[in-house]
Amino acid sequence: MDEARARDVLAAAKVLPGRARDARLLALGENAVFAAGDLVVKVGRDAELLERARRELDIAGWLAGADVPAVRAAEPEPLLVEGHPVTVWHRLPDPVRPAEPRDLARLLRIVHALPSPPFPLPPRELLGGVERWLRLAGEAIDPEDVAYLRARRDGFAAAAAALTPHLTPGPIHGDALPRNVHIGPEGPVLVDLETFSADLREHDLVVMALSRDRYGLPAEAYDSFTEAYGWDVREWEGCGVLRGARETASCAWVAQHAPSNPKALAEFRRRVASLRDGDETVRWCSF
Repeated sequence: MDEARARDVLAAAKVLPGRARDARLLALGENAVFAAGDLVVKVGRDAELLERARRELDIAGWLAGADVPAVRAAEPEPLLVEGHPVTVWHRLPDPVRPAEPRDLARLLRIVHALPSPPFPLPPRELLGGVERWLRLAGEAIDPEDVAYLRARRDGFAAAAAALTPHLTPGPIHGDALPRNVHIGPEGPVLVDLETFSADLREHDLVVMALSRDRYGLPAEAYDSFTEAYGWDVREWEGCGVLRGARETASCAWVAQHAPSNPKALAEFRRRVASLRDGDETVRWCSF
């Protein structure tokens, strides 16, 4: 789904009457995210994401009821417009500063203290999207790389299922990165709720460990994260398994953009090569 297609769906949804064509594109990935006035609208890539969109709205309502600082939904149900799920959100005030790892850690402490919601949360299917992303990549990527990532997926899925957690399992954000924290006038707010799950809390912490090791997050920034949270997941013997699973998923996620973006294809090849070579010093580029 490119921007033009997303704008067509946005116009057809009629959730921004008279403003769809002028809406500002904030992001284009699994969802196209548009802003206009006091609303934000997310247009999902395909109909397969409808159930996830519905669950994200349920999660937003649950977090609001628990007074967790998080983005709030403007409409309680998703629309399915021309095969694309559409959800509508209240727009947050302009940020007062960039989010830092310590801001994320403080929000995670709040989330990790929550009991289970009154509706079921799925497990964190970190590797669940791999097959779909590889399929979307099509012939743009080498079939041998596809086979390699599938084998890694299967191996890490089995290893993750056998882990003994250090923390008590329960609700997690699922994609715990500073980019999913908005610093408004009243403080940090959690955004992008679609990966909320019920699983090992360590999933949320491995993300930042991988940011340090693969994406060049400065050591002092990572240390501020672990200090604010109160524990360093790298002390846990299962850290390498969840890290390997996330690396596998991250490679496949980039692959879906390869058919239309040469930079994505180059980054995909770089990531896979570093995994094949077992070279953990190769820094990956955020995408």
